Amino acid sequence: GKCIEFNRSKTTMGDVEATILLALSGGADAVVPDSFAFATTSNLDHNSIVGTCKSLQADAYVALSEHSTQFFVLGKEAESIIQNGSQEIRVLNALIAAGEEGLGMPELQSVVGKDVCKIGMGNCLKNKWAKKDKPSGKLIALIADGSKDEVKEHLIALKEAPEGGNIKILDATAYAALKRRKLISLVTRKFYTISRGPSYAPQRTKKAADLTKEMLETGKWKETSFKQYNFQTLGESVGGGYLHPLLKVRAEFRKILMEMGFEEMPTNKWVESSFWNFDSLFQPQSHPARDAHDTFFIKEPAETVSVPEDYYERVKTMHEKGGSGSIGYRCVFKREEAMKNLLRTHTTAISSQMLYKLANQPGGFKPARYFSIDRVFRNESMDATHLCEFHQVEGLVADYNLSLGDLIGTIETFFRKIGITRLRFKPAFNPYTEPSMEVFGYHPDLKKWTEIGNSGMFRPEMLAPMGLPKDVRVIAWGLSLERPTMIKYRIDNIRNLFGHKVDMAMTKNAPICRFEMPEEEEKL
Repeated sequence: GKCIEFNRSKTTMGDVEATILLALSGGADAVVPDSFAFATTSNLDHNSIVGTCKSLQADAYVALSEHSTQFFVLGKEAESIIQNGSQEIRVLNALIAAGEEGLGMPELQSVVGKDVCKIGMGNCLKNKWAKKDKPSGKLIALIADGSKDEVKEHLIALKEAPEGGNIKILDATAYAALKRRKLISLVTRKFYTISRGPSYAPQRTKKAADLTKEMLETGKWKETSFKQYNFQTLGESVGGGYLHPLLKVRAEFRKILMEMGFEEMPTNKWVESSFWNFDSLFQPQSHPARDAHDTFFIKEPAETVSVPEDYYERVKTMHEKGGSGSIGYRCVFKREEAMKNLLRTHTTAISSQMLYKLANQPGGFKPARYFSIDRVFRNESMDATHLCEFHQVEGLVADYNLSLGDLIGTIETFFRKIGITRLRFKPAFNPYTEPSMEVFGYHPDLKKWTEIGNSGMFRPEMLAPMGLPKDVRVIAWGLSLERPTMIKYRIDNIRNLFGHKVDMAMTKNAPICRFEMPEEEEKL
């Protein structure tokens, strides 16, 4: 057995192919009637024979005809019964030997064994070969002859039958009884009849798949055998691109905000100056957020080229001396600090530029609504809920005499449209808004209130240097795009949503994003 396994392991596909073609070399009518028997006599693996034959069939070297046969194989317990007899006969013979006194369970187990006793006793009682004496609890034989063992005889008949010929030598009742006891199992074996194909040859010549430059130059193509081309077959379907879940939620948010009358801001510039990112928002130059531990500063080019000089001077004056009822920060405003380039930490850097343009456009100020959804960068430690880059959703409204009530109403309208109706507002602090509020929404899955955004009214110290009229107020709010996306798609780790660890299959299979109005709102 070990020698056979060794030989099979050393057999190559070329050896198998040569053996098959050699077997068909006897003449035009040469045939291998049974591939399984051929594999056995040739000391080859049948699966290797079948695989090689199908490869040869593809090149028309052989023709295959598939057949199948069914037969019963004996299990380990059946082999044990052939050796020692069935369990019920062994129990019966033990009871016959004990005579009229019979045997108790412990004695019977000691004679035939625990496993044999368990199966044999049940079958003896079922066949009424024995009975259980109620007063003593002993088993007593009811018949005197235990020499005829039908189960053993049936199994021997199946084993000695020629292979494939044991399927019909017993009656249906006998087969059913043996299968019920899991002594035999039905096996279906597939095999092939192998004959010569139209292109048969004692040795296969590999056909070329491509016409190469070398073949054309040397003329070798004239004597080369080529594979046939199927010009009717269709190529493999090319799948289109798939939108990332973030982009699906982003598209839905854009649609909602545009329905509310907002105009999208141009946010395709990721690098900003510290002036627009911090100073124009009335954020002091000594603020911790401007430290390298929180912000990504650019090495080259390290400084911006220019900013509006008149606006720069007004911002500098507001920081150093104050104005519009403020005393400012009473600090030295450094130009080199304002000119530093960085990866924007929020899209509010674009909001400040849009408001400046709004105040200085031809014809003067006109009310406007702006929004943006784009990427921002923070030098933060990454974990399951934080990345150093994420997407910020921001909206602002600039109009005359706006109030905190207008801000709350706008926020409630937006969140209601994305299905969040239970909101709470908590006072907060932001350097460039006053009053400021954190927005909390009730999470139905987590069954708790969670922070979903921030909001406020831009401070006069920020708006006055831009040149906006005194009675113009700007309300603004923002949230991350990742958090509602994680909630929508039931993702518990932000790194599985955005970054190099994202599963591409998730992007492909993610369903469309659709936010529905609550039922009570639809009725209204």
